[in-house]
Amino acid sequence: MRVLHVITGLGVGGAERQLRALLRQLRERHPAATCEVVALTNPGPVARELAADGVRVDHLGMTGNRDLRALPRLARLIRRGRYDVVHTHLYRACVYGRIAARLAGVRAVVATEHSLGERLIEGRPIGRGNQALYLATERLGAATVAVSGAVATRLRAWGVPADRIRLVPNGIEPARFHFDQERRGEVRARLGLAGLPPDALVVGGVGRLVPGKGFDVLLRAAVPLPRVRLVVAGAGPELPALRRLARRLGLADRVVFPGECEAPGLLSALDVFVSCSTEETFGLAVLEALAAGLPVLHVTCPAVDELPRHEAPGARRLAPSVGELTHALRGELARGARRLPVPAAVHRYDIARAADRLLDVYQEVCPR
Repeated sequence: MRVLHVITGLGVGGAERQLRALLRQLRERHPAATCEVVALTNPGPVARELAADGVRVDHLGMTGNRDLRALPRLARLIRRGRYDVVHTHLYRACVYGRIAARLAGVRAVVATEHSLGERLIEGRPIGRGNQALYLATERLGAATVAVSGAVATRLRAWGVPADRIRLVPNGIEPARFHFDQERRGEVRARLGLAGLPPDALVVGGVGRLVPGKGFDVLLRAAVPLPRVRLVVAGAGPELPALRRLARRLGLADRVVFPGECEAPGLLSALDVFVSCSTEETFGLAVLEALAAGLPVLHVTCPAVDELPRHEAPGARRLAPSVGELTHALRGELARGARRLPVPAAVHRYDIARAADRLLDVYQEVCPR
């Protein structure tokens, strides 16, 4: 079986990281499924990582949402590759990829919906126009994969027929995130956090620095807690505003903005993980933090919120409130830095399960 994955870009993001992890698992567990990747726009760091993994990656050089020249180029690429399945990821790739696959004669088209929130899709407001275009092209595919029960519910509310939706939750590679004491010291030294007082607590958040992720809430919550040191890891348009806010709040010497970081090492360096995002479709970063044995404070995380409480006892759900987060962090200071057992939720979302479920979807839609 030959599968072409079409994705909008391959910068560092949840969908891009998930694609790489899935392809590693598919190659290891199902070597008969040959997977290749094409990015419509910015090939980015994940393109280089995929190439290092031995995955062929093409780049169409699309210049914008309305660069229609990409459509025939993509159709030709699909036709030449004689692919059995075309699998699209992210809004622009889903729209263009479904049309191009139909032009190339491939009807076994699977789309994964990674980023459909209540009000936003991929961080942009949902409007009638982008919803109508999505639904029109969705009918050209064979199945749409939802990465969580929350996303499946939203797809049905949009008008996607329930019998076309397949639930394949995202997954992580738990062993990559196990706590490492040596790595903890190395990363803390690199971040300028070596030699902290024993009663200090290093609190961190990871993600795209964009509106809605709530990093400003994390900064404000830490103001009355002088023993808290903050790490805000990631890149995005909100970085300058967050730096200014940190200075205005008097946090300049207590917060580090290291940019995009290698997640396992960073999580070993932290004592508490915080996610203040109000719009999440799964919550990979929360799961990774749980796999590292961290206590987690989160506003929304479908991966955890959809499970029984006992499967993720280290995760605590909060309202998107500065006061509530400050109170919760005071509780963590009282308990002190500690590592928790890896909870059942982490093993439930092992990436190997996601790869097996995805192969089942391919076999279902692929012509016999």
